[in-house]
Amino acid sequence: MDELLLARLQFGVTTVYHFLFVPVTIGLSLLVAVLQTAWYRTGKEHYKKAAKFWGKLFTINFALGLVTGIVQEFQFGMNWSDYSRFVGDIFGAPLAIEALLAFFLESTFLGLWIFGWDRIPKKLHLLSIWLVAIGTMLSAYFILAANSWMQNPVGYTYNPETGRAELESFTAVLTNDVLKWTFPHTIFGCWVTGGILMIAVAAWHLARKRNKDVMATSLRLGLVTTLIGTVGFFASGDLLGKVMTETQPMKMAAAEALYETSAPASFSLFTIGTLDGREPVFSLEVPYALSFLGTGTFDGEVQGVNDLQAEYEQKYGPGDYRPYIPITYWGFRIMVGAGMAMGLIAVLGLWLTRRGRLPDKPWIWKLAIWSAVLPFVANSAGWIFTEMGRQPWLVFGLLKTESGVSPEVSGGTVLTSLLVFTALYGVLAVVELGLMLKFAKKDPPEEPEPSDEKSAEERQLTFAY
Repeated sequence: MDELLLARLQFGVTTVYHFLFVPVTIGLSLLVAVLQTAWYRTGKEHYKKAAKFWGKLFTINFALGLVTGIVQEFQFGMNWSDYSRFVGDIFGAPLAIEALLAFFLESTFLGLWIFGWDRIPKKLHLLSIWLVAIGTMLSAYFILAANSWMQNPVGYTYNPETGRAELESFTAVLTNDVLKWTFPHTIFGCWVTGGILMIAVAAWHLARKRNKDVMATSLRLGLVTTLIGTVGFFASGDLLGKVMTETQPMKMAAAEALYETSAPASFSLFTIGTLDGREPVFSLEVPYALSFLGTGTFDGEVQGVNDLQAEYEQKYGPGDYRPYIPITYWGFRIMVGAGMAMGLIAVLGLWLTRRGRLPDKPWIWKLAIWSAVLPFVANSAGWIFTEMGRQPWLVFGLLKTESGVSPEVSGGTVLTSLLVFTALYGVLAVVELGLMLKFAKKDPPEEPEPSDEKSAEERQLTFAY
């Protein structure tokens, strides 16, 4: 059995599955905080009901994201021990801060938020959900700092005696040029995910003429969030593309299947031909677009795969330094295409719901409901493109993927863990989908009539405070 192939397959499965939940968690945490803030400021009960409704879906995803994240750590230690040894001095700092600061912040205040309804002061309860939202974004920042170092290693020195990269400047790691735009690009994508999910669930209720007060508000909030997130997603992606051209020109060339250096370079929206794009039969191209995406000018030069392959052979020695181009080419287009589709849905939805209107065409509600698939497609395609486009490097220019795999772990062991965890993920997927559908189809909770008399539990809690 090919241990390297199996280890890479397991990494891909765990990463993609984990990242199904993370964007929902980050996106919904912000939206719940916004809804609760609206309730705090206006006193309108439908905002409170909406915050509680979406808070349930948020907590389900938070729990599943936590479980799948633990599995990721497990496979790092089992399958990639040489990699962990090489980067441990650098990865230890941001990941430790993520666990001790960001995750502690979000998990602690999430518990306070869940059990604090009508038990703690409104201001403190509102602060709790905002700290949860901030904590989720801080977690993303420190994890992306570690990943960005793999794309563009900075702030380190290589120790030939130990064969390890050693941290020299933590500030450089946290201000990596790749991280500067990867972080907002990811966060905007999370906002789009939360917004689209809100649109889809609200559309399901409104199509059945249920819970109009809560769901009409949720629909508008989801549409606005999706539009803002989409604009930010593409703006940050444009800037990230320019950084990628400087730090990983092979990834940019592979994203276009550009084999020969070109100035200016066109961007193909769609190509029919060989799978790797080497011999196109038909291609729909936008002139100058790749040059602008990569360099910021319409006549900028973009290096091709063949020239970069020759350059890397001279610099790093014999070998194949090309990623698997069909995946990078189509992964990039799937990500961009799904993002554009979500932006169009947001614009269409805002137009159709202007001045408090609600559409009366069944196909519009069906489109809104099925749009829930789009952010997960875009997020998965984007991560696959990011990680596959770096190949054959684990750490670009420093450590090849084949050099990071655990030398003492057999293919049978990796295959066994892969099958076990894939089966576990299948069970979790069924449970997650079932819980999400169950709670998404429920009516928002009805608020009890206010009473001047305190319960025994509330009196005890007040005494404790």
